[in-house]
Amino acid sequence: MEFNKKQGRFLHEVISRWETSGVVTPEQAQSLRQSFLVKPFDWKRLAKYSFWLAIACGIIAVQALVTDRSLIELVEKIFTSFDAGLSISFALLAALMYFLGYRRRLKKPGKVFSNEFIIFAGVLFTAGAVGYLGKMLDTGSGHFSWLFLLSFLLYGIIGIWLKSGLVWIFAIVALGNWFGTETGYLSGWGAYFLGMNYPLRFILFGAVLIGTSFYFVTNKRLAMFQKSTYVLGLLYFFIALWMLSIFGNYGDLEEWWKVKQTELFYWGIIFGLAALGAIYYGLKRDDPVSKGFGITFIFINLYTRYFEYFWESSEKVFFFAVLGISFWLIGWKAEKIWKGNTKE
Repeated sequence: MEFNKKQGRFLHEVISRWETSGVVTPEQAQSLRQSFLVKPFDWKRLAKYSFWLAIACGIIAVQALVTDRSLIELVEKIFTSFDAGLSISFALLAALMYFLGYRRRLKKPGKVFSNEFIIFAGVLFTAGAVGYLGKMLDTGSGHFSWLFLLSFLLYGIIGIWLKSGLVWIFAIVALGNWFGTETGYLSGWGAYFLGMNYPLRFILFGAVLIGTSFYFVTNKRLAMFQKSTYVLGLLYFFIALWMLSIFGNYGDLEEWWKVKQTELFYWGIIFGLAALGAIYYGLKRDDPVSKGFGITFIFINLYTRYFEYFWESSEKVFFFAVLGISFWLIGWKAEKIWKGNTKE
């Protein structure tokens, strides 16, 4: 068994007292001391969280750069006054980061988080290169979705080459951005594309990702990206279905305000059936991801429907009591799974 330092110190003190008072023999005391381990400081977890924070700060920094005109002008003066020069500069920096990350991963494979952070810097520089390329080639047509498609192709190729799940995730996100902006452009930036609003479109997009992830299992080169594609597909699918259960297939807020929520109830039923289907599939195929998504979104569906239909007319104490009990049940079940105890 493993204990933290505080627990380990307490156990050592207890065993020493037992040994001093004669409750246990010195041999038994030594055996007890060897029966547990004191966990050192969890440097791996600290490293993981630190790099997550670094990535978040990097994203915030890029957003600040994009929105701050004075910083953009400064960067332009440092590099070059032309968009082509900035695009090439960012592309070269991205290539350098990918090369360093790849080489460092070969030499120091154990330093997973720092290696991925270097590759993530390459992802940011790639976004900058594509962005300034789009600015250079902008014709004023408003058809900028091809930039997201280009980003998807670049991230996809780089992700496969580097075997990086992080880069692949950005590839899928870029693909989702392309799908949304391309269908928006083709519909003249209207509310509907082929009679579908955005949530309904992204249900189909998520379903295609989920189906594609099953194909990845049979492909040796893409098998490592199966889980991330599967998870993102489920995320797109269920979030879009949740939005659809609230707004229906409406694209205009004024039109939606005139509709009673009871008229959209069937979307909530479809949402619930999809969540139950995910739970059933997860239980049948021993798939914790599908089961987890199903359980999470069945609760989201129930609470959403409650706020829609019963919030104004019900006692708030009752609602939060039910909410607390439901989370207690989730915690209780999670604790049983954690301890490996399936008995009542």
